[in-house]
Amino acid sequence: MATLIAGLILFLGIHSLSIVNEPLRNRLQSSLGEGPFKGLYSVIALIGLVLIVVGYGAARLDPTVLYTPPGWLRHLAMLLLIPVFPLLFAAYLPGRIKTTLKHPMLVAVKLWALAHLLANGMLHDVLLFGTFLAWAVVDRISLKRRPQRATPTLPAGKANDIVAVGAGLVVYVVTVVWAHQWLIGVSPT
Repeated sequence: MATLIAGLILFLGIHSLSIVNEPLRNRLQSSLGEGPFKGLYSVIALIGLVLIVVGYGAARLDPTVLYTPPGWLRHLAMLLLIPVFPLLFAAYLPGRIKTTLKHPMLVAVKLWALAHLLANGMLHDVLLFGTFLAWAVVDRISLKRRPQRATPTLPAGKANDIVAVGAGLVVYVVTVVWAHQWLIGVSPT
């Protein structure tokens, strides 16, 4: 469990730099330069992600049950997960979805985390998905108080929403039918 916690601290910690101290983040980027700053940021996030994967895998071998969700919550979780991939695509394909939601990636993280909390009651699940849900809520609140930074996206277009939804639904189906079992070792159905 310590590896999972360390991974969460590194991964979400580096992703929280702007939440906690935007001026420090900006000073670091200025002093290091944009490329080296992004490189260091990426290395720290990648190390955190690897620790999360390793720690989560290890924690699954010796699970601690906190609660046993009723079976119908799995169905609700599957419904909540349908928009997750379209929202992830919409974050980089500006259209009406991005304009309406402002931060579709954070909405996707919240839905992903909430759905997994509804369907899983092990300590390691609650730690992983609960932490991501809390982080996404705090990040969204902080975005209302800090200036927007430009993010790389494709040009805005009317077809972007169609592409985001179409591609997202294809990825959702592939994930449900094959990829979740292959990557995580658990069939969502």
